[in-house]
Amino acid sequence: MDTHCSVDIGIFYASTTGNTEDVAHLIAEQLGDVAHLHDIAHEGVSALGNYPCLILGIPTWDFGELQEDWAEHWQALQNMSFVGKRIALFGLGDQIGYGEWFVDAMGMLADVLLERGGELVAPWSVEGYSFEASKALNADGTHFVGLALDEDGQHAETAERVALWLDEVCKAFEKI
Repeated sequence: MDTHCSVDIGIFYASTTGNTEDVAHLIAEQLGDVAHLHDIAHEGVSALGNYPCLILGIPTWDFGELQEDWAEHWQALQNMSFVGKRIALFGLGDQIGYGEWFVDAMGMLADVLLERGGELVAPWSVEGYSFEASKALNADGTHFVGLALDEDGQHAETAERVALWLDEVCKAFEKI
């Protein structure tokens, strides 16, 4: 599936086990030259301001906790303005082992971005998932605030989910 975006997109992620990094690279490959990868573990978050369109990838750790690199830069995020930015989120979690906190970190990140004026795009349906609770759900519980991925239990679904989601992301980003 070809994904066509014509705007520059900053892809920011952090990854401990490599799963979030792998997905970030998959997204960048599908987007092509417009995608600019940033590992916040090495680069921090200051370059977020350089892009009108952002894709942010965040895994959830343990019992609904932030991944360590995101946690390290959390205060900086809370002090940034995201006014005028369109932001798509993808979050990784384990719906079987940690079903009470599935992709919670993505929901926590969404809250900060919205509080700081960002516009979230490309929510993702909860269909096809089996979890107990998530901070990443919209108000009516029918969608996640971004793409939810489970590399532990549903790895075979990732490539197709990313491709379908990126179509929606690009449509939203092109409306600038």
